[in-house]
Amino acid sequence: MTQTSGRFFDELGKLLTGDAGAADGVRKEVESVVRAQAERVLRELDVVQREEFEAVKAMAQKAREENELLKERIAALEATAAKAGAKGKSKKGS
Repeated sequence: MTQTSGRFFDELGKLLTGDAGAADGVRKEVESVVRAQAERVLRELDVVQREEFEAVKAMAQKAREENELLKERIAALEATAAKAGAKGKSKKGS
């Protein structure tokens, strides 16, 4: 009886191991199909990839910084021009 029940448990263990392996294979297959479908949907939606988004974000930040610098330069040039205009008027009036 012990030998029979031992063989039964051995066979049961093999069956469960085989089922676990099959279940793992099915899980991987389902993941693969779902991933492929998700990628297809994202391509059709024309969604931007993360790397492209980050690159454009960095470019926009750099453009904002350059814009601020240019605003400061324009303000300084306008102040200089206003001072030069004021001096020119005061010399003409003398």
